[in-house]
Amino acid sequence: MNTIKFYAIFIGLFILVLLPAFPQEKYDLIIIGGGASGTSAGISAGRLGTKTLIIEPTPWLGGMLTSAGVSAIDGNHRLPSGVWGEFRAKLEKYYGGSDKLSTGWVSNTLFEPKVANQILQDMAKSVSELTVSFESEWKAAYYSNSTWTVSYLQNGRPMEVEAPMLIDATELGDVAASQGLPYRLGMDARDEIGESFAPAERNDIIQDLTYVVTLQDYGKGIDKTIQKPTDYDPAEFACACAHADPISDKDPTLDCDKMLSYGKLPNGKYMINWPNCGNDYYLNIVEMNPEERKVALEEAKQASLRFTYYIQNELGYKNLGIAEDEYPTSDDLPMIPYHRESRRYYGLVDFTLPYVRTPYEAPKPLYRSGVVVGDYTIDHHHKKNPNAPAIEFIKIRVPSYTIPLGSLIPKEHPALILAEKSISVSNIVNGATRLQPVVLGIGQAAGVLASVAIKENKNLKGVSIRRVQEKLLTQNAYLMPFIDMKPSDTNFEAMQKIGATGIFKGEGVPYLWANQTWFYPERLVTEYELVDGLRPLFPVLKDFWGASGDCLTGQRFQKILELIKQDISFKEIAQAWEKHGLAGEFIIESKLSREQVSVLLDELLDPFSKEVDWNGDY
Repeated sequence: MNTIKFYAIFIGLFILVLLPAFPQEKYDLIIIGGGASGTSAGISAGRLGTKTLIIEPTPWLGGMLTSAGVSAIDGNHRLPSGVWGEFRAKLEKYYGGSDKLSTGWVSNTLFEPKVANQILQDMAKSVSELTVSFESEWKAAYYSNSTWTVSYLQNGRPMEVEAPMLIDATELGDVAASQGLPYRLGMDARDEIGESFAPAERNDIIQDLTYVVTLQDYGKGIDKTIQKPTDYDPAEFACACAHADPISDKDPTLDCDKMLSYGKLPNGKYMINWPNCGNDYYLNIVEMNPEERKVALEEAKQASLRFTYYIQNELGYKNLGIAEDEYPTSDDLPMIPYHRESRRYYGLVDFTLPYVRTPYEAPKPLYRSGVVVGDYTIDHHHKKNPNAPAIEFIKIRVPSYTIPLGSLIPKEHPALILAEKSISVSNIVNGATRLQPVVLGIGQAAGVLASVAIKENKNLKGVSIRRVQEKLLTQNAYLMPFIDMKPSDTNFEAMQKIGATGIFKGEGVPYLWANQTWFYPERLVTEYELVDGLRPLFPVLKDFWGASGDCLTGQRFQKILELIKQDISFKEIAQAWEKHGLAGEFIIESKLSREQVSVLLDELLDPFSKEVDWNGDY
């Protein structure tokens, strides 16, 4: 009996030696980073049936939205695209209406970080093909034989996974850096990037970061003043209450209540993320190793504690204490800082200022390959760095915009997708694309791109842009930043498609902190407008000059379509009109609107099916 036991133990040990040192599993897609973009990518990819793993170092999802405490949404209030729109709707349901989210003046949507984390986790749990590995630190990623192998520690336990596709959704673009991919960091040189507002010479200066603090109102008469921090000097924050509107340039007014109500959250909480003599802090930790980053970030954390003490002790808000039930941390502060800038990799296309300011007159029609929309103005934080050049980025006026798909794909890798703030974008434009709804959109586009590439067994450069855009439309995402339509509108998809072809162009308006682009669905179409928009797609119209500036009628519409599709009949157009429930009746005298023509073109010619390349050319 003892002999049998001995051999059983010996054989068991022998088998253990032969087995791998850690569990291995295969996925379709690995996402490193469960921040705003990583979470959105995982949800969108999983919903398309892509077996997906998110590797996230904290116990939360959402990154800057949650783990960094930046719980006031900047922009896209009237562009509820995809996952962002769904997330906001769930916030509204939780708090009891959209008005319950308008608690602070900086945003229309403010919320408690822990609530947002729970919503995102619930969204992730509802996706059967999505797995999240929390409290997991990635250690290495290798790409060989069309396969990624990623090793990581899950609560200290070694793990290894494989997949054909990977998304770098880390806060600072660390995975792509580990592959040796070239990147830019800091301000671009004017001539190199093609932006007249950029400095003459490049530098390594990035935006200030912030270690956000969430304060709680504990009630009148309660003193929650923290211990006086080391090196505290009230002079550091002396101008914090002097608030000036950067749009109007009016003289500053001293108003400490206004400074605090900037980030007032539901349930008596306050987001302290204040740039004017507040807790912004200049650190460039991007190229440091993890231990160096940890040490350096303690400086930013101490700066935020000094500002908290200033608010309590100097300004008299002793009842505002650090919220004790918000974050699962020993110091009750967020798990990560708010990084406004990352490495920016070289993509198939560069998204730079000309494509934001004048998308239809830019060197390339990148808007045709758009997958992510944004409307926030270009916003840079450089007040805490005395060496930052005096370039007033904040005064650049732009309309809303769409980010081209090619900016998510690095030039030098067939199976790595860029997300978060690491896309191929200029330093200046990053001041707009870094904001929460846009980063959620970047993640959603990355997840869809990965899914299409995997299911069609293609490398990223071989993916159909139109295919990705079609999938995004099915997920209620915008391709074009048209403010006067919603995903719930009956003809939203048709108008988005026709806008993305360039047949009908939007009108951009630089407007305060929520820039605009209008489609004007009800506006009547002229003959010339239609023919001119169709020319790039249909060469037969290249030399056609028989279109006037008159309003387009049903009869003239049919005649123009006949030039492209000879056998098209008036009856066929009328049937398409009826099929889509367009108002009234299609008759010879009908004067047609942009919305009506968009629906008919989409049904009868399907111009969106014509492929575009990464530059947006047909």
